[in-house]
Amino acid sequence: MPHPRNHAAHLRPLAPEESQAVNDILDVSRNFGGYVPTSLKIMAHKPNILRAFSALIHEVMRAPGEVPPTLKWLTAHAVSTAAACRYCMAHTAANGAKAGLAVEKSSDLLNYETSPLYTPPERAVIALGFAAGAVPNASERAHFDALREYFSDAAIVEIVAVISLFGWLNRWNDTLSSDLEEAPLAFARKNLAARGWSAGKHAAGGAHDDAP
Repeated sequence: MPHPRNHAAHLRPLAPEESQAVNDILDVSRNFGGYVPTSLKIMAHKPNILRAFSALIHEVMRAPGEVPPTLKWLTAHAVSTAAACRYCMAHTAANGAKAGLAVEKSSDLLNYETSPLYTPPERAVIALGFAAGAVPNASERAHFDALREYFSDAAIVEIVAVISLFGWLNRWNDTLSSDLEEAPLAFARKNLAARGWSAGKHAAGGAHDDAP
């Protein structure tokens, strides 16, 4: 099927009538955010991959654990910022706000080392997220020594699982140029633009924002 001109994504997102085998999974995302992410509509071309990935998302981001959801989303936002995935930056900031993360903690992320908005445990997590999202990976023993002041080994596994999950999503969405949906796009333009964020290649229709 030809690629529609109103999408920036390099692969065509499936329509609901084409993704019936995984519509139960897509409905979970719709119920959480009010829309189905383009990333999952594209992944639906391979239903078994989407099902496996959805199970991983559940265990990493939704299943109860020692790390609260707000800190998981802050971690996800940090690693996506380090990886410069504008799609995931918008999603993690918007989803973090839905989970109760103060919007200012996403907006002021680049000043985390000195801003009074962040607690010492949050600073330790953000530092690892920035280091792990860099290429090449810049994580060091010192990052984990800092984490151990506040977190158990099991909690650190949860944190690294979030970083690794979004390593997949950062690569997936930047490689495929996934279109940003209306809600996270509007959220990011309102709350992240002041720190230099723009939709870039993720603007629907292939029309880039003004920033590179």
